[in-house]
Amino acid sequence: MTALSINLNKIALIRNSRDTAYPSVTEHAQRCINAGAHGITVHPRPDQRHIRADDCYALAEVLDVEFNIEGNPLAPAMKSDRHGVSDYPGFMEIIRRTRPAQCTLVPDNNSQLTSDHGFDLQRDGDTLLPIIEELKQLGVRVSLFMDPDPNQIVLAKAIGADRIELYTGPYAEHFGGAQQQDTLARFVEASKVAADCNLGLNAGHDLNLHNLALFKNSVTALLEVSIGHAFTVDAIELGLDNCIAAYLDCLR
Repeated sequence: MTALSINLNKIALIRNSRDTAYPSVTEHAQRCINAGAHGITVHPRPDQRHIRADDCYALAEVLDVEFNIEGNPLAPAMKSDRHGVSDYPGFMEIIRRTRPAQCTLVPDNNSQLTSDHGFDLQRDGDTLLPIIEELKQLGVRVSLFMDPDPNQIVLAKAIGADRIELYTGPYAEHFGGAQQQDTLARFVEASKVAADCNLGLNAGHDLNLHNLALFKNSVTALLEVSIGHAFTVDAIELGLDNCIAAYLDCLR
């Protein structure tokens, strides 16, 4: 069965809208796990707009399921301008301290509302190579956030990635429309290339209860999806336990 990893960024965003510790990120993570989620994902950014470095440390202390930390490995340390919030120590320093089961490297920056493209490894591959080597020395599985481009996926294997996470924003955008089949075909082909390269396959971004089952049943050997925004919205309507069950049904 494809693993379901719940992204907690939106829970942290709700908390950060007030000067409070509620809702608790760690308690929400445990509720998701108790309801059947296979893992927890977070994506700390230097501006700490949602998940903060301290959240990563707290989750690493309590989780007994797969912990996946996403982010830009080149993100530097940044001073916090919010009272009571510690400074951002840099993405790689968070990873060194937490040693999560999986690290998903993403080419994002603070000016982006959300992650919206994968790596260009012809440009960035040499920069990522020593980072990937360090992560492996730490015992961390390495996944690269990628577009469904076969040539780029081959390069991901060449620089030592263990998995790729396909950026599924275009699939979600075209789902139910005239371009659905052509767009899905690109992801199916990308998944076959990943399998041929012996790369594990993850996926994430704008997947939801409407489009997830078709994607899962179409691509080759999907190991894991991470879902946060849609999950948070659906949990408001369905309740958290029912929402987890609905997503697990899509992945069976």
